[in-house]
Amino acid sequence: MSFDMVFSAASTLAMCGWLALVLLPRWPALIAFLRYAVIGILALAYATLILVYFFRIQGGGFGSIAEVRTLFSSDAILLAGWIHYLAFDLFIGTWIALEADKHGTNRILQAPILIATFLFGPLGLLIFYVTRAADMALSKRKA
Repeated sequence: MSFDMVFSAASTLAMCGWLALVLLPRWPALIAFLRYAVIGILALAYATLILVYFFRIQGGGFGSIAEVRTLFSSDAILLAGWIHYLAFDLFIGTWIALEADKHGTNRILQAPILIATFLFGPLGLLIFYVTRAADMALSKRKA
């Protein structure tokens, strides 16, 4: 399987997971499927790419931006990095959705937060934190 095919398969799998998370009822089986099947497959693909290709990159590492640039000059490591984002963003999106459900946040308000997390990872998490802090502050005022 080529790197392009793995990229396309991983992206499609993650997109299906995000659509399910945003659009479907959050049955425990769905959350377990997202966590253990979808994110698990992405994690397995990531681990395989890292174990096979990471140590082959001469001059690559995490000690400087030049080393990181060298790492990502490899299509295999670039793909691993992409899959890393897909897996972690979906994991965080799942956590945000469950936390928001626990605190009674409307699903319509959750949707843009989850979409921001899908597209921009930490920005969506920041929006969730700010929204949650504002909700807590308003709840204290009412009490």
